[in-house]
Amino acid sequence: MSLTLEQVQRIAHLARIEVSADEAQVTQGHLNGIFQLIEAMQAVDTRGVEPMAHAQDVSQRLRPDEVSETDRRAAFQAVAPETEAGLYLVPKVIE
Repeated sequence: MSLTLEQVQRIAHLARIEVSADEAQVTQGHLNGIFQLIEAMQAVDTRGVEPMAHAQDVSQRLRPDEVSETDRRAAFQAVAPETEAGLYLVPKVIE
């Protein structure tokens, strides 16, 4: 697939991007190059290739899911200007 100059200009118009005639020609070349790369990649026979999440066989080291902080909610709310039912009260900003 390749784009014509008119298609590039229409895409730019739809995207609300102002491009000059020279920029449209350069962009046309870039986009057509991308489409050629996609066509070359689609031509590769990938039957039998298992999908993978990463190019290398690595795994994430995980730490145990344990609580490491103490509950300091009461201490934080004690120094707050206003609280009610465990919630912080803030002044109304929007009328």
